[in-house]
Amino acid sequence: MTVRTRFAPSPTGYLHVGGARTALFSWLYAKKTSGQFILRIEDTDRERSTDESVKAIFDGMEWLGLSHDEGPFFQTDRIPRYLEIIQQLLDQGDAYHCYCSAEEVEAVREEQRANKQKPRYSGKCRHRTDSVDGVSPVVRFKNPEQGQVVFDDLVRGEISISNEELDDLIIARSDGTPTYNLTVVVDDLDMNMSHIIRGDDHINNTPRQINIMKALGAEQPKFAHVPMILGDDGARLSKRHGAVSVMQYRDDGYLPEALLNYLVRLGWSHGDKELFSREEMIELFDISDVNKTASAFNTEKLQWINQQYIMSADPASLVEPLTFQLNALGCDVFNGPDVLELVKTQQERAKTLKEMAEKSLLFYNDYDEFDEKAAKKNLKAVAVEPLNIMLGKFQQLPEWSKEALHQVIIETAETLDVKLGKVAQPLRVSLTGTSVSPSLDATLFLMGRETCLRNIQRGIDFINNKISAQEG
Repeated sequence: MTVRTRFAPSPTGYLHVGGARTALFSWLYAKKTSGQFILRIEDTDRERSTDESVKAIFDGMEWLGLSHDEGPFFQTDRIPRYLEIIQQLLDQGDAYHCYCSAEEVEAVREEQRANKQKPRYSGKCRHRTDSVDGVSPVVRFKNPEQGQVVFDDLVRGEISISNEELDDLIIARSDGTPTYNLTVVVDDLDMNMSHIIRGDDHINNTPRQINIMKALGAEQPKFAHVPMILGDDGARLSKRHGAVSVMQYRDDGYLPEALLNYLVRLGWSHGDKELFSREEMIELFDISDVNKTASAFNTEKLQWINQQYIMSADPASLVEPLTFQLNALGCDVFNGPDVLELVKTQQERAKTLKEMAEKSLLFYNDYDEFDEKAAKKNLKAVAVEPLNIMLGKFQQLPEWSKEALHQVIIETAETLDVKLGKVAQPLRVSLTGTSVSPSLDATLFLMGRETCLRNIQRGIDFINNKISAQEG
């Protein structure tokens, strides 16, 4: 049997991390078994489905690198097929027209709730043969009234539901449009799905869908219902927990490989191993090893994983995503340092690419004023001499290289017979306006000769002005 899995989101919003993890599990299982991964867009809810959401799903899947083997298929393109199956069920006697109004149905349910019964459709029209003039009926599936639906969930084990717990669900609305539980069954059967991997919020739908499959004489696929993702406070993950859109994580400076690595570990593990390459995920993942309990999303852990990926990445691979971040901050990357050199300088200093870009702003935007504490501590009268010496040496350098720049700083400290910090910190504050920056040779190199000479003179002038003010 060829394994065929699918990811079938509804385009009613962005691709969130819960959906991304479901897609990842389905994608990994298909890849591990040399099967096929299908992308399907369940867009029959026309009021809530948007083209913007479709694009967000495609963008998220592409960014994560979860390529599909077939699709994308759109349910709105398959309406005639659904109507054909609805008619088949009607003809077989496995479905019927229901003329009950929404108010009638709700009144019965209110009475059932008052009697502490499970609210469900009463079956009033189940055996009805006449029609009601002027009323457009819905179509209900005639669910078996006896027996049980039993299936072996690959995550949760055997699940058994009594048919008495299931009512006759609507499979076509009064305007003739098919509903979710009908369309998903038809799609999964027509597309020969072997494994349905989805969130455990669908468990209540599964026995209903299995009964429809049985009515159509089809063999049911295997099911795996994965637990939901919770916030770190134990509540269901939502916008208030921070970024939940996949593309928001890109905007926040995370690498797709890091997000995938983090998501695969939400509910699945392989010993104590924390970091997995994509190839290792495919090799080691098995859906039956997924935990039954929900997992909590921990942003700090994601940041740690992202930092590991940044530090170990080929610097050239980070140029494009860092350029994206720099552009988002308004930096003119064409009139600044080589982005590859920026990556090499900042790679060990940032948990996210957004943070790396923010720490690189000093190479694109000159500071407005000196940090008060940094200037008070480092821009003193004693710093004028080393700054003047270095300014002269930098002006005369034939080559603006890290090695040559570093040598100037060393030679200045040796000439004045002072510790390196007495030379380095006044230089750093003059260059950047603060006491924090990458290594001085890298900072000088990335800023370029013109900016560095101007800022060193700025530091000297600041000290001299302060001395003049004190003397006056």
